[in-house]
Amino acid sequence: MKHLRSLLPLLAAIALLLFIFAWWVPDCRFLTPGNLMDLAQQISVNAILAFGLTLVILIGGIDLSVGAVVALAGVVCVSMLHVAGPLGGMVAGLGIAVLLGLANGFCAAGTRMPPFIITLATMLIARGMALGFNESRPLPIAEGQTFLLALGNSRLGGWLPLPVVVMLVVFAVTAVLLHRTRFGQHLYAIGGNREAARFTGIAITRHEVAVYALCGLCAGLAGLIHASQLYSAEPAAGQGFELNAIAAVVVGGTSFSGGIGALPGTLLGAIIIGILDKGLNQAGVHFSLQYIVKGLVILVAVYLDVRRRKE
Repeated sequence: MKHLRSLLPLLAAIALLLFIFAWWVPDCRFLTPGNLMDLAQQISVNAILAFGLTLVILIGGIDLSVGAVVALAGVVCVSMLHVAGPLGGMVAGLGIAVLLGLANGFCAAGTRMPPFIITLATMLIARGMALGFNESRPLPIAEGQTFLLALGNSRLGGWLPLPVVVMLVVFAVTAVLLHRTRFGQHLYAIGGNREAARFTGIAITRHEVAVYALCGLCAGLAGLIHASQLYSAEPAAGQGFELNAIAAVVVGGTSFSGGIGALPGTLLGAIIIGILDKGLNQAGVHFSLQYIVKGLVILVAVYLDVRRRKE
């Protein structure tokens, strides 16, 4: 019941934003079924990234590399299609994303370097690797690759975007892992008090490595969906995706200090960020002002988290 009450402000914010943009966007087209389905499809990539980042932030970490991993996973997948087929290409894209996540986890758990610096370095490495393919030019997905193209563009029943279904599956699996398993309980314990968790016998290193690997897996899956939606792998894709995902996590109520947060809040946070992005675009707001609005939203969310911590 307490968790449901914590979601009410987010639901109220979503309702308010929908009302504002229904009035603001010309021709009253914001709430049309087609526009809402497009909105849900756009939200899916950011939400999948945010689910992985929620696990990382819950233990007091951060991963700035997810946007670059989105680009790298897409580029690796598409470049391997002619060699390994669609399934092999997708496995390769997900594999490189998980490897980078493991590298982040081992460095964060085995050294005293801050995760901010580790993942900043990984971000640059992943971006450089992505730009190294095809002389930084896009890699188009051949029309015959229907399996991969369907991942980001097909609609079940002619109306429900497949990326939304994938997002909901990832949400369900991650929510069960976080809220219904001992592994999830241990993540809350590590984020709440790392030393106390160590003294109770929780294998902090193993959990930290696993969390970053899962975050990498989510970024890889988001990268495959994004490449499919673009009909090509863009080496420069994913720029700023990490900021939108972090904004979704923070707005959803997960504390940057660790130990507090829930996956339903992250999903609602991703919906709020998605509505802001699409609504401001369709309302004709200049992109520079859009950055300002999102920055203010993050500041307010962090301020509320600080107040909640003091209380």
